[in-house]
Amino acid sequence: MDTLIKRAAKAVMSVYERISRRLVNKLILLFTSIVVLVVASLTVISYQMLQKESVNHNIESTTNNLLLVNQNMEDYLGGIDQLSLPQTSYDEFTIAVLNENKDYASQMFLEDYLRTLYFSRQDVEAIYLYLVDQRKYYSITKENYNITVRKGAAPAIPSMPWYKQSLESPSNSAFQSFVSSSEAEIGYPVDTKNSFLAYHRMFRSIVSRKPQAVISFYFNSSVQDEIMKDIPFNEGQHIMMLSPDNELFYTDDLSFYSRVRNDGLIDNINQSANNRLTWVDGEQKYLVIYDIAEKSGWKLIKPIPYKQIYEAATTNRNLSYMIGFIFLILSVILVTLISNAITKPLKKLSHQMSRFSEGDFDAEAQVKGRDEIAYLSRHFNQMVRGTNDLINERYKMKLVEKNAILKALEAEINPHFLYNALQAISTKALKNDRYDIAEMIDALAMTLRYCISGKDVVYAREELKHIERYLSLQKARFGSRLQVTYDWEDSLMELEIPKLSVQTLVENAIKHALEKVSSTVIIAIAARLSETHAIISVYDNGPGFTPERLEHVRNTFKSDWEERDHESESIGLVNLNTRLKLLYGEDAELLIRSDHKGTAMEMLLPLGVVAYG
Repeated sequence: MDTLIKRAAKAVMSVYERISRRLVNKLILLFTSIVVLVVASLTVISYQMLQKESVNHNIESTTNNLLLVNQNMEDYLGGIDQLSLPQTSYDEFTIAVLNENKDYASQMFLEDYLRTLYFSRQDVEAIYLYLVDQRKYYSITKENYNITVRKGAAPAIPSMPWYKQSLESPSNSAFQSFVSSSEAEIGYPVDTKNSFLAYHRMFRSIVSRKPQAVISFYFNSSVQDEIMKDIPFNEGQHIMMLSPDNELFYTDDLSFYSRVRNDGLIDNINQSANNRLTWVDGEQKYLVIYDIAEKSGWKLIKPIPYKQIYEAATTNRNLSYMIGFIFLILSVILVTLISNAITKPLKKLSHQMSRFSEGDFDAEAQVKGRDEIAYLSRHFNQMVRGTNDLINERYKMKLVEKNAILKALEAEINPHFLYNALQAISTKALKNDRYDIAEMIDALAMTLRYCISGKDVVYAREELKHIERYLSLQKARFGSRLQVTYDWEDSLMELEIPKLSVQTLVENAIKHALEKVSSTVIIAIAARLSETHAIISVYDNGPGFTPERLEHVRNTFKSDWEERDHESESIGLVNLNTRLKLLYGEDAELLIRSDHKGTAMEMLLPLGVVAYG
């Protein structure tokens, strides 16, 4: 055994020595250890903090929730108690009970009394009135969509557990659960499969305290659903509702309740004063949170698996491990790059020294940065320069510099010469008092300058200024036949739109409206906002598109770039539609509507989308 341990230790030391021979491996090992230590420490600390926070949050939220539901339950039970009391004079009710077997009016009184109680609430499934001396009962239930009052004999009622409980209770009342009770414990021929609970109220003689009658209310499960729906419930959790004497009235899992009851959970709850405890059921560990109503003593119990409580913390821990692993990989890559950045200049310097030692006086080490390696490389280069022909090197550098200058001068030849030429012509026109020509040339120059600017997306105010200059040139051609109106709000002046987009629409209106007729044509330029788009429209009252041409343009919008006719009259509109799709996505669109009264073209730019250009 000792020999194996020594061999393993020797193997580990051998591997460590091989790793530590190179600086890069040392740096990788160092930074990897630091990252592992930091990530592991932060993960453990954050996991413990999140575990504690999750438990406290579940305790606080569940306790408040159970308290609220239990208060609602107390209010509901209080309403049941009030319902069970005589709704008329107690003497009238007592007289009717005592005279029922010999007075028809008393019988009718009791039947009407049951009907009144039954129709007073929506949650009553059935009502039974047991007459103690007569050993008979009155009942009212819903049978085949009819409300029926029946009579019957029930000699076994005094032997029922709930009857004895009512008899012994200081409040002369008892609640009955149907979760685990048998039909023999019910006493009445009532169907309890839809019932949540039964409430029994005993009426006694004021003088002798002898029982005279018992009224029993059976409430349907809609009450249970209405009360329990306010308790958040996830898979794996459990809910239990118990009466003050620990009788089960509701549970989502009867087998689970049976197990924990047999194991003593209910007894532990009665002895605990913290409204919470930890319970283990098999391999599952639960945080049990409960609330006991102050007045009635009813209990709401909610066991929550710790696994669910710690789920967020566990997810965060796993995420931290994953992030730590990513950091570890990145650190290894980063350390490798850094170490190579350190050792690579040394290798290059060593190679240049070898060349120099072999008689190659053109050897020169690359110098980067201001560290010690750069210092060595710099001084090596100085030594090489002292033994080499510096004049030739400088001459070569000047030739390279001249070539670069010539290429830069060639690259500067662009359309700016045309702009400068137009400015010169404008100056000449002003000197000869040809102000109209000067204004046109200035407008043309500014239009050219706007067109050759590098931006693809401009502010609306810039585009409108350009449109004014463009239309001034067109008015020189068409005169008063060209009329233009604007309906553009100031708040939309800073709207970003594609450059030359409005000009494309205006140019189309001039080409296909103004040039086609000899009458005056009005071009209306407008902008407005909808809930989802900024809508820019250009309208003209020209002859409009023919149906065939309009259909052709719309079909071209949907075609591929290679399939389009780039010599077509509508290529400007097609290209504009393509630009909108590229800049704003598929929600952007160019719409065209036309008839014999005119043409309306609208650009739809989606709000909240940033166009890149």
